[in-house]
This record gives sequence, C-alpha cells and structure tokens, in this order.
Amino acid sequence: MSRHQDSDKSHPGSGRQGGYKKNSNSRGNAPIRKAPSKFGPKPDAAKSPAAKGPKSPKKPSNPDEIRLNRYISNSGMCSRRDADIYIQSGNVRVNGEVITEMGYKVKLSDTVQFDGVNITPEKKEYILLNKPKNFSTAGDDSQGSANVLDLVRGSSKANLMPVGRMDKTTTGLLLFTNDTEIIQKFTAPNQRSSKVYQVTLDKNLKFEDLERIQKGLTIDDHRVYVEEITYIEDQPKSEIGLKMKTSNVKIVRRIFEHLKYDVLKVDRVTFAGLTKKNLPRGDWRFLTEQEIINLKNA
Repeated sequence: MSRHQDSDKSHPGSGRQGGYKKNSNSRGNAPIRKAPSKFGPKPDAAKSPAAKGPKSPKKPSNPDEIRLNRYISNSGMCSRRDADIYIQSGNVRVNGEVITEMGYKVKLSDTVQFDGVNITPEKKEYILLNKPKNFSTAGDDSQGSANVLDLVRGSSKANLMPVGRMDKTTTGLLLFTNDTEIIQKFTAPNQRSSKVYQVTLDKNLKFEDLERIQKGLTIDDHRVYVEEITYIEDQPKSEIGLKMKTSNVKIVRRIFEHLKYDVLKVDRVTFAGLTKKNLPRGDWRFLTEQEIINLKNA
C-alpha cells in the first residue's frame, strides 16, 4: 500500500498515512470554551440555584414604632435608664395593659400611661436664650410677673424647661430643653461643666478679698471653690470675672455678699462651652448638632 493511500472511514488511520483523521482534543485541538465571567454567577450556583435556598428578606424597621423606654424618655418624664425601672415595676401601661417587657415597642398611635398619666413622645430640642432683666425662671412668681418661658414660647411646641434658675436681675445665657437627662446633668451638685459670670459690685473688690475667694470660702458651713477669679481688663475693679462649675446664680451672689459687697449685676457669659456670640440680649436660637454633642459630652 502506498504511503498516500485513500481515505477509508471504516478503517481510519493516521493523518500522516492519508487515512481518516479522528477528532482529537490533544495538543491544543480541544473545542473552545468560554471562561466564566468573574461578574457572572459562580458555576456551582448556576448548577444548583436552590442549593442554599432563597434568602429571607430583612424585615424593615417600622418608623412608627419606638422602644417603650425611649417613648417615655422623649416625653420628658425621666431618662431611659429610669424608664426601664418604671417598666419593670409595672408602672407603665400601653393601651390599658401593663407592660413589663424590656425592649417592648410601641406605635406612636398607642396610648401610653406613665404612673397613671397619659404621655406623648417629643423630639429633643435645645434652645439658648440671652436672658434680659426682669424675667424670672421661678414657676411660683406673683401674678402678672414676666417669666422666661414667655420669651421662647413661640419657638417650639415641646414642653421646654429652663436648665437651672435665674432671678429677675440676673442676665445672660440660659438653656432650655425637654431633655430630662440634660436638665439633671447640669443641675446636679457634682456636674463638671464650667460657667463664666461677669459680676458688677457696688465698690471695688479688694485684692486680698479676691485672693480669699480664689483660695475658697466657707459659707453657711459649706466650702465654696471657684476655678478662676479676675478683674475685667480695662474696667473698674468693681467688674469681676468669675469662672466656676455651679449653675446656681445664688451661690455667685453669696460669695461676694459674704465679704460685705452688694452685687449690682450678674451676667452669665458662657455656659458649658456655649457663648453669647451673635446672640443679642432677649434673643434665642436653636443649638447646632455639634453643640448638642458637645453639651452631652461636657
């Protein structure tokens, strides 16, 4: 048989011998296969799409539902931590039913009773007032007297309360909020935030009295300390700057009255980092988000 014999499909031979050539996948003759795209589904997932089972959709949170302790705190009754205690004690009802479950969620349309009183949640709001003279923070003033709440009444529908007390003659920064935690924080005896007062006396403050105040005084069997006391630059020696942690203006007055000075004026110029900048006397403004954060960390 010659080297180049006819091709016979019934007796295939090698291609070199002229016989019928079998399809071969060796030496690069394999059929072209597309590589799986790295953006497509994985081969295993394509073969068995139901292998892992369908994922259950995440249950969306209901914007009309909030935790019961937050509801109570927002209402201004107490802090969240205290609300948990009241809930566990059985003092809270939702739609007439006593709730003692921690983490229980209520709808805004639910009727919530706290110690038998219907309450409603409020958004936390913070307002800074530059208080003028002749307005008091006391709730028991005689009829017809002006109250600081009259100055901020149109600012919000929330149940705002002043943080600390100021008499009629005291001026300067006064914070209002419906956040009970902030109110408790800044009226507690051991609170740490600093306040700066400018005090006007009926006569020049003697330097030895200034030093006595700086070292601390004993007033009514209580030791009273200040952080700093200075004369106001370019002002008479009757103008004094006083830095201390208390928000009780009565203590500021008592310091000088104890040393036989009459206090003509007290003006709070800073409060926990807040200042009177761009806030004329008698005006108010809402705190910024950053100021609220600073206030909570003060």
